[in-house]
Amino acid sequence: MLGTYNHWNKLFLKGLWWLVILGMIAAIPVAYQRHETEQGSGRKVEFVMDYRDLLEISDTQTDPRKFMTTQLQEMKKHGIHSAAIYEATLNELKLSRRIELFSSHEAMALTQTPISPNENFTYLLFSEKDAEQKLQPLINQTFSSLNVKTRPWSYKNQPGMIIEMAMDDAMLKTMDPDPITMQMLKDQGFTIVVRMSNRRPFVANQMDALLGQLQQFGVKRFIIDGETVPGFVSEKDLKNIDIMAELMQKHNIGLAAIELQKTPQKGFNSLAKKIHFNVVRLHSFTEKDGEKLTENITEEELKSREQGVADRFVLAVKDRNIRMVFLNAHAVKSLDKGKIINPLDAIYASLDGIGEDSTLPRIQKAGYVFGPATSFQLVHSGWQNAAKVLLWLGAIGLITLTISYFIPEIALAVFVLGIIGSAGLLVLNSTTFSQALALVSSTCAPTLAIMFALRTGRRKLENPGGSRLAFAIWLLLRTSLISVMGILCIVGLLNQINYMYVLDQFRGVSFLHLAPIALAALYWLLFSEKMTYGGRVTRARQMLQANISVLWIIAAAAIAGAGMYYLSRTGNEGQASAFERYFRSFLENTLGVRPRTKEFLIAHPIFLLGGYLCFKYRSALLLLLVGVIGQASIVDTFAHLHTPLLISSIRIVYGLTFGTLIGLALIVVWEIVSRSWNRWVPRLSE
Repeated sequence: MLGTYNHWNKLFLKGLWWLVILGMIAAIPVAYQRHETEQGSGRKVEFVMDYRDLLEISDTQTDPRKFMTTQLQEMKKHGIHSAAIYEATLNELKLSRRIELFSSHEAMALTQTPISPNENFTYLLFSEKDAEQKLQPLINQTFSSLNVKTRPWSYKNQPGMIIEMAMDDAMLKTMDPDPITMQMLKDQGFTIVVRMSNRRPFVANQMDALLGQLQQFGVKRFIIDGETVPGFVSEKDLKNIDIMAELMQKHNIGLAAIELQKTPQKGFNSLAKKIHFNVVRLHSFTEKDGEKLTENITEEELKSREQGVADRFVLAVKDRNIRMVFLNAHAVKSLDKGKIINPLDAIYASLDGIGEDSTLPRIQKAGYVFGPATSFQLVHSGWQNAAKVLLWLGAIGLITLTISYFIPEIALAVFVLGIIGSAGLLVLNSTTFSQALALVSSTCAPTLAIMFALRTGRRKLENPGGSRLAFAIWLLLRTSLISVMGILCIVGLLNQINYMYVLDQFRGVSFLHLAPIALAALYWLLFSEKMTYGGRVTRARQMLQANISVLWIIAAAAIAGAGMYYLSRTGNEGQASAFERYFRSFLENTLGVRPRTKEFLIAHPIFLLGGYLCFKYRSALLLLLVGVIGQASIVDTFAHLHTPLLISSIRIVYGLTFGTLIGLALIVVWEIVSRSWNRWVPRLSE
């Protein structure tokens, strides 16, 4: 029985590479259709100004309405053609100068009429006839739905009303967006984006009427205001979400997904799925970001920060599929300048006021157009399901092949168990299946690439011959090509629109960074040389029982520190120094796409030098081992599924190109130092 298994296992190992290659070939057209999705639709970029922020800034001006008129003209002049309107509140209507509000005490002082000491109401005056006609029904409806009484009131023939609720409380109640503001913005040619909340009770017919009104004003998209979407009750009760989705589709209104939120908005993913992913990604320029443009700095430093803002916006659009940039600003009291200032002029300058390095011309040059943001139209052919079956087999084969480099005798069993186990996982949860298989296979690819390179390097050490330089370059390219298998697994298995919008996220970036390093090191220590399993156990025991010196402790601390730093720079929360941020900006602005520094400055050059030196030096295999960092980085680049495939591909090509050039420079330096050493050291010793 065992002999039969070993016979089939050997035959299986011979054909395993072909199974893996077949699966990877099947993933290529799947990746191409994702590229078509990214390049063929959703190419409009929209800049949106927070209208409430403008109102709050205007409240610090001597002529608020003139300020608002001027700023709306400036916005259009500088490429901002959309404004975000919130659900109205009494406070916002007061900022708009449509109403004036008074507490009971203030009303008593104003009218010189005694008011009951037991009364704490809100007194309201309309500033204009148009405001009374359009806002009074809206206010009455809002407070009557809260069982709060309202009644007419006037002062010196100026109409108003009394709301029987404390003013601080009344100012927090939300109502439908201000129709006067929306009409004004529409007349001036602005696209209106509405911030919708879940603060009011969800009533289907009222929501239907509101969405119909918003559709008439040209509203095409909501940005959710708050922690939950309209209609959300709980993850188990999605009845209102279903109704909300039907109404949004009826009125052709989509969503904007705010990136980098610490806490996802509850119900967003469910609502996005039910409206068939009529979603765009949104990048938020916050009030705190705007404050940095108002600090007491030199003109040169201000221009540098404006350039940084422009770089940030361009990078968001090109690298992260952002299609809506949401601009916030607020007034700041500057004690140094002795006045109240705001960042609006600096924001305008970053958009189109610093020449060709401004935001707008660079986005246009990259092939985008400006207008109301549109969602991606997914390109998905029916044959993708068959292709993914082949990719599934290829991914299991890739995992099996990696394990066979450690224990070849169990390859066939691992493959069969892998197929059965992953099939069961697919039945239980398809999302977990695709993510787990993508993570494990993409981890195996760079591991296998480096193990294959170490085997090749060891054979070359035993049988040197041929051009060392050609061998080193060929080894780097072949190793990177094997790592590409991990890319195809990620792209092929996770080719769903929800990953492009980061509604679902590929987990395990840290694992993808560290696991190949650990596995490749384990292979180098225990499995790269021919020996029995007993010999490997003996070597492992000797290593564990070896006396620890102070030097070892220092080396371990250095490695741990390097590992922590390496992890701190991965993922969206990665940290970088000021110099590195400047260097990244330089590369981005010069090349258009920034290669990863750990690839072209560290891993690829060291790997290339190791390939060159493994003809003569056994220790050069350690340099090949360092190359696993670059190979893992190649795969990880495509784990950022919100980045267009074209951008990620260019980044990898740049990394290999510049890494090769720097590696060639290292080889030249090595030759100079080596020959000088061989020439002068004997003479000095004499």
